[in-house]
Amino acid sequence: MLGNFHVRTDLALEARESFEEDDVKIRGVRVETREDEEKEIRTTLVKIETENGARTMGKPVGTYITMEAPNMSGQDEDYHREISEELAYHLKKMIGEREQSVLVVGLGNRDVTPDALGPRVVSNIEITRHMIREYGRAALEGKRANEVSSLVPGVMAQTGMETLEIIKGVVEETRPDVVLVIDALAARNTRRLSRTIQISDTGINPGSGVGNHRNGINKEALGVPVISIGVPTVVDAATIVGDTMEEMVETLDSSGKVRGFGGALGTLNRVEKQQMIRELLSPHLNTMYVTPKDIDETVKRISFTISEGINIALGGMA
Repeated sequence: MLGNFHVRTDLALEARESFEEDDVKIRGVRVETREDEEKEIRTTLVKIETENGARTMGKPVGTYITMEAPNMSGQDEDYHREISEELAYHLKKMIGEREQSVLVVGLGNRDVTPDALGPRVVSNIEITRHMIREYGRAALEGKRANEVSSLVPGVMAQTGMETLEIIKGVVEETRPDVVLVIDALAARNTRRLSRTIQISDTGINPGSGVGNHRNGINKEALGVPVISIGVPTVVDAATIVGDTMEEMVETLDSSGKVRGFGGALGTLNRVEKQQMIRELLSPHLNTMYVTPKDIDETVKRISFTISEGINIALGGMA
């Protein structure tokens, strides 16, 4: 069934879960989970090690780290600090400990709140490249002397250019050692909205989760390693209908009020149910994406959390 149906999600963890529901084992894909009960952060490593695993998962070979923090959309500053430190830990492992030049790119449309995560993160990054070039590494007063620069390329509707074209031009001119891209993602599970951070060393395909496929921003395209950070801020309408239908069937069947209500639906897995829903929904609803009503405050808060994690990882903050 998965062969002719694309699960609309940017999260490798959710792509893997689609197969777990069917009890399918994927060769070449390794999954490890760590639960930090004190910090209330669940971390899942999905490592795609072979081309077979990549074809099955529909994602490139590489490492995908998913941090799930159920209270990330809340206002607890201490909790957000812990998330920032956990993010910094994983970024340091991917970027490396040696001092290097890092270009931080904020993808998305600043004028559309669910898509504004990348630009807002970049606005809070501590930029150091110009200081080091002007005054030398001593200007950072003993901090790690990573040369940090930033870019907000906008979207094609604003610039008339592919995002990759803009980034590639800047990379060729400034020659960073690493490109770090931040983008808003799409999820297939409502409980992961604004509560999940994915870090990957495979780059990113802007808009792929919502069906707007743009050229991939990755090492093959830019010639330097690309690390991506993303937070799901939208979910499609079919997913919401599917979740609601599944809960309704389970509730009615378990209560015994309407025996056998699920009928044939009970024999379908989650992905098959979602495909049936997409076929039933009108073309208009089938392309609709939904975001939480408090997304303005949520994106503002999470953007600070991510920028703080990046600043810690790159040595800009203690």
